[in-house]
Amino acid sequence: MYIIKVKGKAKIPDYIQLRDEEFVLIAYFRADRPLKDLHRYGLEGKETALAGVIAGLEFGKLQKLEV
Repeated sequence: MYIIKVKGKAKIPDYIQLRDEEFVLIAYFRADRPLKDLHRYGLEGKETALAGVIAGLEFGKLQKLEV
């Protein structure tokens, strides 16, 4: 799974994208909202680790997600 942080413009907030091994979009959520429904993406119980990864992400840099 891959993760990328997308910079918002003006009134559009920053977003996080989760993509599978073939780079197909599987999740898209606001970076400033609490993480929920992570069980849908196989990340149940990893909220704290994922929040740490999101905080350290640079905008526009695709990164392999390892939590």
